[in-house]
Amino acid sequence: MTRVRTRTLLIAGAVLALILAGFVSYYASQSPDGLEKVSADKGIDAKEQDHQLKDGPLADYNVKGVHNERLSGGLAGVIGVAATLVVGTGVFRLVRRRPSDAAPARPAHDAVDSGSGG
Repeated sequence: MTRVRTRTLLIAGAVLALILAGFVSYYASQSPDGLEKVSADKGIDAKEQDHQLKDGPLADYNVKGVHNERLSGGLAGVIGVAATLVVGTGVFRLVRRRPSDAAPARPAHDAVDSGSGG
């Protein structure tokens, strides 16, 4: 069986996520999801208000200033995935375990003397 390197797997996953966000997301349903539908059916959304970022550069899953709907949605998806990858990688690098500088790592084959002499 062929072994896949971790870096290769991560890069392939990132490329696949970018492709899905950039191209396949255009074909996602435009219908409201279940929560939106239920809130509309039950009148819960009557007090709905616009949020502060409604005019932001990526509002409504589109890139502001790009008039082609397909390109705009794809770019927004790619930007979102890229931002998530950058932030996630940064957090991972901050919290990952590092070997302690104070105590050098001992090789696994070193046995601890139990104190019992022969």
